[in-house]
Amino acid sequence: MPPRPTPRPGGRSARVQAAVHQATRELTEQHGRDALTVPLIAARAGVTPSTIYRRWGDLAELLADVSVERMRPEGEPADTGSFRGDLMLWADQFHEEMSSEVGQAMLRDVVAAAGRGEAAGTCQCAQFTAGVVSVLVQRGAARGDAVPTVEDVMDRLVAPIIYRLLFGMVPASAEQVAGWAEACAPAAADKRSRSH
Repeated sequence: MPPRPTPRPGGRSARVQAAVHQATRELTEQHGRDALTVPLIAARAGVTPSTIYRRWGDLAELLADVSVERMRPEGEPADTGSFRGDLMLWADQFHEEMSSEVGQAMLRDVVAAAGRGEAAGTCQCAQFTAGVVSVLVQRGAARGDAVPTVEDVMDRLVAPIIYRLLFGMVPASAEQVAGWAEACAPAAADKRSRSH
């Protein structure tokens, strides 16, 4: 199972984070991402710019943190009754979300801040996604379905979706995503047959 993401802060720190995140989202909706500045966000959130600089370092880190938080799963993936059905439905939803204008902006923000500061946003995003895939795999295994490893799904399904979005290739089509998801199930069946 993938490592758990770091817990959300509590107390005053949580209130500051919530206010700054909300201000960032609202200002982005009202004025666009290019108009954002730390002083503008601080004024809207009711904190000083130094609070934001002390906590996030710079605007890029803040945008990455807001994006990572938006990528945090809100609940368990839908249960269709089979691993294949669960994976196909989740893959379609994941692709649609990441391919949207908002999803692509979130990915760009997280990657732009990668390796800077303490957020480790790219790692958290991968953990969130692997955590959802792990739920699908564990649920399928509990049903007795043939299932791939979490790593197989990340490599064979998630990776090509994200790679195409980040590196300017033509985004994957819904048919391609369905094919990659479908390819994970036969791999699981092959592994099960070899183990008997």
